[in-house]
Amino acid sequence: MLTARIAVVVSGGGTNLQALIDAQARGELKSGNIALVIADKAGIGAIARAEKAGVDCEVIIRKEPDFEEKVLSALTEHRIDMVVLAGFLGIFSADLLRRFGKPMINIHPALIPSFCGKGFYGLRVHQAALDYGVKVTGATVHYASEVVDGGQIILQKAVDVLPGDTAEILQRRVMEQAEWVLLPQAAEIVAAQIVREKELNV
Repeated sequence: MLTARIAVVVSGGGTNLQALIDAQARGELKSGNIALVIADKAGIGAIARAEKAGVDCEVIIRKEPDFEEKVLSALTEHRIDMVVLAGFLGIFSADLLRRFGKPMINIHPALIPSFCGKGFYGLRVHQAALDYGVKVTGATVHYASEVVDGGQIILQKAVDVLPGDTAEILQRRVMEQAEWVLLPQAAEIVAAQIVREKELNV
């Protein structure tokens, strides 16, 4: 059976990576196969998750000047069909997006266009939602583009903001109720489209 070869790019503990691994194991991510994990720093939890799942993992340090060239080389070497940015804290250049030329999707912990763009990442997003006083937040999966958090939206899911929430509590709820649900669903949507295109070209 044809599948889309997926690379997952990570910067931290890898909970979204784990959601993808688990979805693949359950057969929910069936059109895609996680073929590579790229970690942008050494010693992060996502590396151990990749190793436990038997997925090839490369550590490519984001702060090094040839980071993007090494990423492109890894994607080419592993014949990657699509990239999932799963808690990746960097921003790829328009040049890399153009040269890769295949789908790249990102998970953002808010309902775009709220609380997104440059500087909105991690706990900052949730603190901004609390400071603004919104009653509903959530997560968005979208295509990566040269505009930060500006690509076409694939899926969104709303999550209630509750009295007494801190940024940490809200972050955990958004992960559990939205991010870990949406990301595998969106990955399957995109992977299925890639497989359909592959089948047309067989």
